[in-house]
Amino acid sequence: MKILQEFKAFAVRGNMIDLAVGIVIGAAFTGIVNSLVTDLINPMIGAVLGGTDFSNYFVVMSGGGPFATLADAQAAGAATLNYGLFINAVIRFLVVALALFILIKQINRLTAPKPAEAAPAPTPEDILLLREIRDSLSKKA
Repeated sequence: MKILQEFKAFAVRGNMIDLAVGIVIGAAFTGIVNSLVTDLINPMIGAVLGGTDFSNYFVVMSGGGPFATLADAQAAGAATLNYGLFINAVIRFLVVALALFILIKQINRLTAPKPAEAAPAPTPEDILLLREIRDSLSKKA
């Protein structure tokens, strides 16, 4: 019974719920980034580079002769080094890193404390002396 109470206290703590929400949003964001990279960025890069598709960049390590696509090589059971898929993963990482950088930069800008108003500069010594002289002259008059 005590273990259940401890687990409940652990699970409903504020930062645990924030973490759970972050994971769910992160999973949804992963789908968006994958689509962005696969459906938009890679075709644009492919068009610039002459119609190349990174997902079909591979080297056959063993298990047969030349294959037209990675799917053909994998269907034949060939061991492949899939450097094109690695390039896709790097592009996905860069997109996520850029998005997080922009997000965190904006959050920091919004939550940064506003600079406090600067304290007025102290009155110079000569001005203070002149004020004392003025005040003493006005008392005598």
